[in-house]
Amino acid sequence: MTNLFYPSSLHNTKNSTVKPIQVAIADDSAVIRERLMQKLSQLDGIQMAWQAQNASEAITAFQQLKPEVAILDIQMPDECGIAVLAYIKKESPQTTVIMLTNYPLPPFRKRCLEAGADYFFDKSTEFEKVIEVLRLKAR
Repeated sequence: MTNLFYPSSLHNTKNSTVKPIQVAIADDSAVIRERLMQKLSQLDGIQMAWQAQNASEAITAFQQLKPEVAILDIQMPDECGIAVLAYIKKESPQTTVIMLTNYPLPPFRKRCLEAGADYFFDKSTEFEKVIEVLRLKAR
């Protein structure tokens, strides 16, 4: 059963002449996805492209709509988020990828950066940094 969600209505831009930045989220935690969506809905110039609860859904969604930014979890039920990262960077090197994880261990950080991650943040201590990166990109 697929849970892909394409929230076309989650779009916050005061200046409608500026094309919003498309952002995607892949995380197996509904709480994290909802928290991110709530935070992102408050930012001008951001539009949700899609969200996925596992790696397979993320890759399928990415094949249909390539966002400017992808926020990925490392640990997902079907496959590691690093595989999704590698796929995204192979298909769309210009996509900014933010890894947001509960496993901020040096080996994971190293693997993610080697695979092309633009950012690597700890969910428990650096969550707001994701919002700040997107705020800066939307300017």
